[in-house]
Amino acid sequence: VQLQASGGGTVQTEGSLRLACVASGGIFSNYSMGWFRQAPGKERTVVAAISKSGDRTYYADSAKGRFTISRDNARNTVYLQMNSLKPEDTAVYYCAADRITTAQAMVRPTSYGYWGQGTLVTVSS
Repeated sequence: VQLQASGGGTVQTEGSLRLACVASGGIFSNYSMGWFRQAPGKERTVVAAISKSGDRTYYADSAKGRFTISRDNARNTVYLQMNSLKPEDTAVYYCAADRITTAQAMVRPTSYGYWGQGTLVTVSS
């Protein structure tokens, strides 16, 4: 599976961005998807994850109430709508895919074998 992330950019505090990740080379509906982020000098952490059918979602505490993960299996695409952005949201955002069935595994970067190239989000104060 190949993943191509897009949608990053520079926005001011309280602005919004929508990230998209298009998958190719596999049956998209067989894969759970996750969005992770990594700031300079910090480890990669989960932002949100969604099950293969979209019936289950998970959000990091920092994302709850501000970010929404969704997927369109007909378009092989997963989205991350980010609202009320803060400077601390500045990071490279990565999408990831794998055949994952448990909620515990969905939030761990090590559970995912397929990664996109990352898209930079910068939130200015």
